[in-house]
Amino acid sequence: MQTTFTVRVRERGQITLPQAVRNSLAVDTGDTLNLVQIDGIVLLSPHQAIIPKLSQEFTALMEEEKVSLAELLQGLEEERRLIWQERYADHA
Repeated sequence: MQTTFTVRVRERGQITLPQAVRNSLAVDTGDTLNLVQIDGIVLLSPHQAIIPKLSQEFTALMEEEKVSLAELLQGLEEERRLIWQERYADHA
């Protein structure tokens, strides 16, 4: 869907996003946006931080598999040890 809005550039380059845009993109005060310039076109999109998203996904997987953080870290340590052995055992 394409909708066009006219916005005014204010002092120090500030613009106000129309309320309809803020609502449809779930953008609120203090949120970060990505700005992309392609020739004479400017695109704005909500910036999605990856760390909180990954954290939520890890938490959901841990709950689903009934694995604690301590168990996860212990498993990672064991995986790291096995990978090291595969890579460097022949060179020792």
